[in-house]
Amino acid sequence: MSVHSHSHRSEKLDALAKVARKFAEPSEAIRYGGYVQSIAAGHYTVSGLSRHVRLGEFVVHRSQSGDHLGEVVKVDTDTVVVCPIEAGEPIGVNETVFSRGAFKVAPDQSWCGRTINAMGQPIDGGPELVPGAKRRSVVSQPPPSMSRQRVETPLRTGVRAIDIFSPICLGQRLGVFAGSGVGKSTLLSMIARASAFDRVVISLVGERGREVREFIEDTLGDNLAKSVVVVATSDESPMLRRLAPLTAMTVAEYFRDAGQNVLMIVDSVTRFAHAVREVGIASGEAPIARGYPASVFTELPKLLERAGPGGRDAGSITAIVSILVDGDNHNDPVADATRGILDGHIVLSRTLAEEGRYPPIDPLASISRLARKAWAGDEEKLVTRLKALIHRFEETRDLRLIGGYRPGTDADMDMAVKQVPVVYEVLRQGPDDPPAADAFDDLAHEMKKAAGLIQPGTPQSEPSKGRK
Repeated sequence: MSVHSHSHRSEKLDALAKVARKFAEPSEAIRYGGYVQSIAAGHYTVSGLSRHVRLGEFVVHRSQSGDHLGEVVKVDTDTVVVCPIEAGEPIGVNETVFSRGAFKVAPDQSWCGRTINAMGQPIDGGPELVPGAKRRSVVSQPPPSMSRQRVETPLRTGVRAIDIFSPICLGQRLGVFAGSGVGKSTLLSMIARASAFDRVVISLVGERGREVREFIEDTLGDNLAKSVVVVATSDESPMLRRLAPLTAMTVAEYFRDAGQNVLMIVDSVTRFAHAVREVGIASGEAPIARGYPASVFTELPKLLERAGPGGRDAGSITAIVSILVDGDNHNDPVADATRGILDGHIVLSRTLAEEGRYPPIDPLASISRLARKAWAGDEEKLVTRLKALIHRFEETRDLRLIGGYRPGTDADMDMAVKQVPVVYEVLRQGPDDPPAADAFDDLAHEMKKAAGLIQPGTPQSEPSKGRK
């Protein structure tokens, strides 16, 4: 092992030891202890704690190198199975392990503009975080169904393809489904610039380490001032990758309970599911669906149901989560389970990306279940008509390429050939382009220009005031 690698590992272990010391508050004094009985890859067993810990609680393993946190993932009559928070911790047989209870964080408004890890500790080189007045468990229940507000307020994301074909409302939960390298993270970064939110909480799960600073500095930019970023990179342990979205959701719930409208972004839920799978298999669970144990399909709704509107006088959490579909198969177990929980899905097409059309959103496959509450006036009729024209345009692509189309024989086909390319051009939008103030006004302006009703270069009229 190189000196640099050893130094880097020592710094991470020292940071976790510091977390353990901070976690050991006087109000949560050590009450029960046990001993390491056996050690395996990814977990170890402890005797003497079975009667004093619960599933999901944290323990502290004390060794010569310091204190190290772990989570209880299985409880037997005589032993408990613990997964260490940091992979590769030095663990020895008969070393002591103490109970610590549920892991909690204390979010505060001053956390905005900061980047933290899954343990709620700053990693941006800034000062220590100011703890809030109330400590919250990272595992909590969503508000009761009948006490929640209704989801009815439309919002503009600034992304024309979404605002026209799959508009969303405050408090909605939307999934972005795509294969690797199609542009999920880029689209999420465009949505993060939306002005409709008071706070933005972003959970980067399993991301490449080099992309974290790029996302924060280049993409968020000035929006970082109202954002909290929770990071667990791909080289970190499955425990931290599993914990990062839970910590981020807890921070978002704090802002929601304070009456603020929050945008919650998770990139990606699939890597969260992979982390849950690793932990589940380490605890002895049997895989039931293409290698995924049952705990994956239990944890997904527990996380996603916490988003949404709060109770009376509370704000809302609008969740935009990305789902990495393995091999572009949109029916893999995680994608299928997540689609049934969410309130809509945006499908990114690799074909459109290869054609250079960004964002590569497929308007025919993308659905928002609350679109009718977001469309105003005749917008729904317009979108329905546009979808029919796009479908006609795409299904006759081969016919047109071989010269089988003759203008004047089919009025709908003539309209599709004339208008769909204009629609596609309107939907083109890069991450460096400004957010669209009103996507329908942009569409109407380009349609009129293509029809010769206005001269090129004519400025657009002011956006309509009918929609937020």
